Amino acid sequence: MTRGKGEGALFKAADGLWTVRIELPRGPDGKRRQKVIRRKDKKQAMVEMAKAKADLNKLGNLPTSSLTLGRWLRRWIDDILPHEKIRPSSIASYRSTVDGWIIPILGRHKIDTLNADHIRQMFREIQSTPKSQKLRGQKDLPPGTIMVGPDTAIKAHAVLSSALKTAMREGKATRNVCEMVNPPSKAKVTQGSLTSDQARTLLQHLAAREDRALWSTYLLTGARRGEILGLEADRVTDVLDLSWQLLRITDIKTASADYEYRHVRANLYLTRPKSRSGARFVPLVEPLKSILALHMQGQGSGLVFTRDDGSAWDPDSATDAWANLLKDAGMPSNVVLHGARHTAVEMMDAAGVDWDTIKDIVGHSTTKMSLEYRSKPDQKRLTAAMEQTSRMLEA
Repeated sequence: MTRGKGEGALFKAADGLWTVRIELPRGPDGKRRQKVIRRKDKKQAMVEMAKAKADLNKLGNLPTSSLTLGRWLRRWIDDILPHEKIRPSSIASYRSTVDGWIIPILGRHKIDTLNADHIRQMFREIQSTPKSQKLRGQKDLPPGTIMVGPDTAIKAHAVLSSALKTAMREGKATRNVCEMVNPPSKAKVTQGSLTSDQARTLLQHLAAREDRALWSTYLLTGARRGEILGLEADRVTDVLDLSWQLLRITDIKTASADYEYRHVRANLYLTRPKSRSGARFVPLVEPLKSILALHMQGQGSGLVFTRDDGSAWDPDSATDAWANLLKDAGMPSNVVLHGARHTAVEMMDAAGVDWDTIKDIVGHSTTKMSLEYRSKPDQKRLTAAMEQTSRMLEA
């Protein structure tokens, strides 16, 4: 007689091992499924049987085979993620973390034997790895060797957690061990930005340059790198319509069916922003209005900003060109292109623009995110506030 779901049997097999068999829900093909556990000791087998029954009652299903984490991650990356609403750039990032860290460190372990110590081991191995590829594998590292930072371990924790959640949903795992261990603390890195005075000096430096319009647009709008590189002529009116951005996507085939994109060249695509707050309209005012009008004279449709040969900018090439610009202008070298976005926030704050408005202009989802872009509070404004408070007390 066929046993019902959750019923189990315990017996000593011919090879001397105590064997547990627990009936599971039938598979999608209607075939019978069983969870089999084998132990040398009868008491241990009974403990495992009780645990498996409890997990079955809680989860509704159990994995029937000892699937390795490596095999599951390969299937998750290659077969599952491409059918979910995840951006191709995110899938590429997940793949890099899976191939570079998680599988080499934990891939050999059975998915149902992972524990909290394995996750801590992954953190230790990541953060004890030299950042330089040339130094990896060496026993004696030179003094001052820089190790991979906690941000990589944090990312590995997040990616593995996501993979295990899917494994639980599909009955391939009974728990998500990442939820048992907190990730390392994020390294505090202050994003370099230009002061308002430095930004004005840089704008003056740009006056005689042919690429003046490109860098002025970054400084005066606070837009993201891809939003400016992907700006098209028909989206420049009395506002800048930032509803598309230029991104490099290595495998567009992983894009979900509802992912909006347009091919530009090679692996460069125009894509929609990932959130509603990302797509926005920034008012076009002076001096940027005149700067762009001069730049676009005689220009037809297509991208507003291109290389000398008329091709679209590669995002990384734009980052390098920005660094060269700062060097030529005698500006701090620690301000990356994203720092122009921080600089725009600094200038709006110095001009007295309220933070709700700043949030809407730069496309943040919360004012907290915008506030984090400040390098430091405006000391003059704080001093004025304290003096105002003191005068009230004197009265």
